[in-house]
Amino acid sequence: MLQGKPALVACVQLTSDFRCAIFGQPARPGCCSGLAASREMCGESRAEALVWLSDLEERTRPSIG
Repeated sequence: MLQGKPALVACVQLTSDFRCAIFGQPARPGCCSGLAASREMCGESRAEALVWLSDLEERTRPSIG
């Protein structure tokens, strides 16, 4: 996603079964390939994981200006 991916917006490379269409390929961005999932990150449900990831995106968003 050339302009970045806002929190809670699905990546354009995400398939209908929530898998990365470019997993393991050179085109996969470093921010994705460097992300190491943990129990804390995944939580007990998809909803909990999305809350964690949204918070991570907010805290690491580049400042504009």
